[in-house]
Amino acid sequence: MRSHRKILMHFLYSSFLRNATSSSLRSTYPQSQLLPFQHGWWQEDIATDKISIEPFDAPGTTIHAPYDRTYPAEEYDNKDLEDNCALMYLNEATLLHNIRIRYMKNQIYTYTANILIAVNPYYGIPDLYSSGTIKKYQGKSLGVLPPHVFAIADKAFRDMKVTKHSQSIVVSGESGAGKTESTKYILKYLCESWGSRAGDIEQRILECNPLLEAFGNAKTVRNNNSSRFGKFIEIHFDGKNVVAGGYISHYLLEKSRIVTQGPDERNYHIFFRLCAGAPEELRKQLRLGSPDSFNYMNQGCTQYFCGRESLKTLSDSRKSKQYLKSGSLHDTVLDDVRDFKLIDDAMAHLRVDQSTRMSIYALVAAVLHLGNIGFEENHEDTKGGCMVSSASEGNLSVAATLLAVDKDELKDSLISRVMQTTKGGVKGTVIKVPLKVYEAQNARDALAKSVYSRMFDYIVLLVNQAIPFKSTVNFIGLLDIAGFEYFQVNSFEQSASTTVMRNCNSSSMREFSKSFFSWRKKAKITVKNVEMGSFYERNFDIASGTNLYEKEGLNVKKITWTDNQDCIELIEMKISGIFDLLDEESKLPTPKYDHFSMEVHNRNKNHFRLSFPRKSKLKSHRDVRDEEGFLIRHFAGAVCYHTKQFIDKNNDALHASLEFLIKDSKNPLLQKLYEGMQVSSGKLNFSSVGSKFRSQLRVLMEKLKSTGTNFVRCIKPNLKMVDHLFEGSQILSQLECSGMHSVLDLMQQGFPSRTLFADLYNMYKKYLPPELSRLDPRLFCKALFKALGLSDKDFKFGLTKVFFRPGKFAEFDEIMKSDPENLAKLIAKVKRWLICSRWKKAQWCTLSVIKLKNKILFRQQQIVMIQKTIRMWKTVREFRPKFQTVTKMKSLQAQLKLMEQIAGQLKKDKDQALNKVQEMVKSLELNIQKIRFTKMSRLEMEQAHALMMKTMDTQLVDIKKMLEKQKNREEQERLKKIQEEMERERKKKEEEERKRKQEEEERKLKSEMEARRKKEEDERKKREVEETKRKAEIDLHLAKDAEENKRRQQVLDQEHRDRELALRLAAEDEVEDIVVPQLQRSEAVRAQRQELLAKKYDLTKWKYAELRDAINTSCDLEMLEACREEFHRRLKVYHSWKVKNKKQNDSKKDERAPETITQNSNYTVSKQNDKGSDVQRFFHIPFARPADEYRDGSERRQGMWYAHFDGHWIARQMELYPDKQPVLLLAGIDDMQMCELSIEETGLAKKKGAEMLGKDFEDVWKKHGGAEYLKKHAKRVSSKFLQKRLGLL
Repeated sequence: MRSHRKILMHFLYSSFLRNATSSSLRSTYPQSQLLPFQHGWWQEDIATDKISIEPFDAPGTTIHAPYDRTYPAEEYDNKDLEDNCALMYLNEATLLHNIRIRYMKNQIYTYTANILIAVNPYYGIPDLYSSGTIKKYQGKSLGVLPPHVFAIADKAFRDMKVTKHSQSIVVSGESGAGKTESTKYILKYLCESWGSRAGDIEQRILECNPLLEAFGNAKTVRNNNSSRFGKFIEIHFDGKNVVAGGYISHYLLEKSRIVTQGPDERNYHIFFRLCAGAPEELRKQLRLGSPDSFNYMNQGCTQYFCGRESLKTLSDSRKSKQYLKSGSLHDTVLDDVRDFKLIDDAMAHLRVDQSTRMSIYALVAAVLHLGNIGFEENHEDTKGGCMVSSASEGNLSVAATLLAVDKDELKDSLISRVMQTTKGGVKGTVIKVPLKVYEAQNARDALAKSVYSRMFDYIVLLVNQAIPFKSTVNFIGLLDIAGFEYFQVNSFEQSASTTVMRNCNSSSMREFSKSFFSWRKKAKITVKNVEMGSFYERNFDIASGTNLYEKEGLNVKKITWTDNQDCIELIEMKISGIFDLLDEESKLPTPKYDHFSMEVHNRNKNHFRLSFPRKSKLKSHRDVRDEEGFLIRHFAGAVCYHTKQFIDKNNDALHASLEFLIKDSKNPLLQKLYEGMQVSSGKLNFSSVGSKFRSQLRVLMEKLKSTGTNFVRCIKPNLKMVDHLFEGSQILSQLECSGMHSVLDLMQQGFPSRTLFADLYNMYKKYLPPELSRLDPRLFCKALFKALGLSDKDFKFGLTKVFFRPGKFAEFDEIMKSDPENLAKLIAKVKRWLICSRWKKAQWCTLSVIKLKNKILFRQQQIVMIQKTIRMWKTVREFRPKFQTVTKMKSLQAQLKLMEQIAGQLKKDKDQALNKVQEMVKSLELNIQKIRFTKMSRLEMEQAHALMMKTMDTQLVDIKKMLEKQKNREEQERLKKIQEEMERERKKKEEEERKRKQEEEERKLKSEMEARRKKEEDERKKREVEETKRKAEIDLHLAKDAEENKRRQQVLDQEHRDRELALRLAAEDEVEDIVVPQLQRSEAVRAQRQELLAKKYDLTKWKYAELRDAINTSCDLEMLEACREEFHRRLKVYHSWKVKNKKQNDSKKDERAPETITQNSNYTVSKQNDKGSDVQRFFHIPFARPADEYRDGSERRQGMWYAHFDGHWIARQMELYPDKQPVLLLAGIDDMQMCELSIEETGLAKKKGAEMLGKDFEDVWKKHGGAEYLKKHAKRVSSKFLQKRLGLL
């Protein structure tokens, strides 16, 4: 296969055949004769099955190529076409050659119908993805501009916008073909074009890719940044077609890469970036070293990707031996040192807090340290178990610390597992089974894979939470999947993940085939290109249902395509499908891979897609036994799968010991990752890897089927991953695997080449003699095809176009441009066909002339009757209009009389109006005389009548307006008086209604306040009864405490005296002091202290200023309430001390509140809940100053005390007294002068008539300067209600 492909490619590149090898041409030459071509000679031998070719560019070289691999080429070598459908010859060779020419010209994109082929350039093409390029492609149909991935993205957006239906873009290709970059640029186009108004959602969507690449991409031998998982990115749009958010679904993460890698390959990027770019403090905290110090990283390549700047900052302690020997890896996109900072910033921008990021890094490091845990046989264990090697104890300890689990439990769970039998009781008997070395290693690897895969799921969840969408109408989905790839050995990783990927490709190919032919049969926009003799027409977009073939009247049979549904069913079918058989085998007590392989063959006998490995084309596969594997013929080719490790790797579940260990972890992130995990209860209930992959694929395919599909096929130009190197064999294989060969085969069944009659005529006009060049284009085409003897199967005539089978238009073109002698014969045939056609037309014309003579005689008899009828009609036509017009004129006299009557009713300008009426009468008489005695046409008479009517109508309207104005003036004066009277009455009623509503509202509020007061009064009475009982109990308890305290005080006094005596004696005798132990406090004191310690906030040591600042600035409601309670408690203590220590003759002039209120504070008030902490209540009560308290009669004066409570505490206080200035107090400014009691302690709510409306309080407050006082001290106010009113919150 390999050597044959090289020869074929050499032939395809060096010497494309210039002419079709039709049998009609070959028959004119003898056998073994060399036939000349433009770029090569070919020698035909009927006895052989090959063609011998000697190319011009390599004289003396002969290439022997099979007939079925030899294709006709295009006429011009260096001409490239943007759409492969425009090629004259639709085959693999021309497709490959066209892509090669465009690739060498840095034109990496090419269309094949509505599929975009993208060749990875492996270097940055200037201005290819700039913002200017994005704007250029916005709103442009396919084909208007050169092929580009932006055009596919724009087409998907326009289809979604027009059809109101979600769209999908399937990006596929081999590893290193540029799928990830293409997906990035599609995301960039959609977000920059229609996501700029979505805020930072656009940036977060673009930043999710680097984060996912860090945890899901790795270096392989084929790609430095290979995606080892599939993802389906949904960009959601709202009703205005603006980006509203996104959602990412991921599939098929390659878990095996976490624990093992091939030569020259690396583990996932995050491991290397953490080792290379983590800060030194974090590196020491996670116990990180160089890559070759970890078993999970040193199996393959241990070099970093570094740029010039990163090389300067990378210390030697971070470098591996391979790095120090060979240096760093280089890539234009990757830099491990720089990229660690990028992913950390990306997580921060995606709103991942610092602690979560540190937990993620800790789990990544834990996976690395798990890999360094080694095992050895335990010779002391009689059951053949193993133990952790002594050299791995350090890594075991670090891994346990990072996972937040006990070290001994981790060790025990790795070297043994727990089994639970169903016998021996309800819960069964627990048996501890030691593990062998290889089993312990598998358990360790399973734990590492489980932790990493769940962490990857969590990162995808974080990304989705950062790009939410509140409302969505449609979405555009980007599917990034791996294409069909060839491997020498395909194990479970390829069968489970790669098989599902290939299955997805097969399913998408099936959907593409359907959508392709719906596209081929529907035309919306056509573009024609006539250049250098290569004429074609192609369709660019899907129409709303117009069928081009039906529109042109072509009776074309239904076109069919290859359906690979049987291959999909072989893998996914119930009972006999490969995945179901694998799950069934895994549930057996002793599963065996050879039994599974034979079950696959036995259950699917005679299935076309399934075969034995010995039937493979590769020798290495033919050595595989039947029970060791199977061969599947996929859409792109046959693949041999080795089943030796299928069963072990189909089950990556942790055994019970590790599951219990993880559930007991104290790591918050790890607990979140395994939240809801059910401990496995046996083989029959386990969930296999294959079933998970299959369910993911099913969901994915349902999404694809529910959306419109677009395709981007990425091509890898060479295996060396360098620019401007085009390996034909590699690329042709990818084109075949991606379905391009099938697309060409499908197109062969239709009429891909078509042209207008006029355009075809203009192409060959210069080759025709003058007598033929003047023909009608359609007639010329018809005559030409008949003269050439072309089969009706090779072309079809439509209404405006002629349609050709694939390649037939080129064959026709070659015939027309052949030697002059052949062209002269063709012209002679055309002339003969035209003569025969014209003779038939002459016979038809003779018969037509005879029929015409008979018609003339019949018409002559009818002419006489027509003439007499016309004379009569002319006379009537001349006089009837005059009679009718005069009658109409006389009918206008009634209107003149009406005008005269109206004019007589005028009081002002009456004479002027009557004069105008008389003038109209004279004009009417003159017009009647003119019509009677003057020759006028019908139109002129109608115009005179219309003019007269118009003039009279105008005069009548003017007179009516004058009369109407006269009446309006009189009516307006009368209405004005009525309106003024009604307005006065209306305002009076409105004012009465407003007052009534206001009084009704005030009555309602007062009744509500009274009802609330009564309710509070009832509650207070109930509380008083309870408090009376509780007080009696407290008094009894206090009496006991007092007695106990008295006794303790006596003992304390005695101890104090003893201590003093001992101190004097010690001083006299010069001995050391004697320590006397403290006396233990009472139970009440200890309970009080415990209550203070139990509070959330201890504010006893806070200063007054700190409390005030906390009340004014804190947003914590609990903190705020605690500060208020402490503040008012201190005020109570202060005022209590002040009252206790006041002068004996001190008057009551400094009272903070009326005596009736302060008296209530002596009563115990039960603590209220904070449900009404934000309720605003207002009170007012009368009070008398001490100087007026004992006055009699009219001399006694009384004031009013007002209070506004914000929740439980007072916010504003006001005192109004006759002949005194109003006293205004605000909480936060005048706290020392204000009432410190809570609303429950004042008892105001219990006083009938004390509560007032807030409106009335505000009126009194503003009246006495409260608004100015509040505004003056706005920044110091502590009440949240007043702060909101002032706009401070």
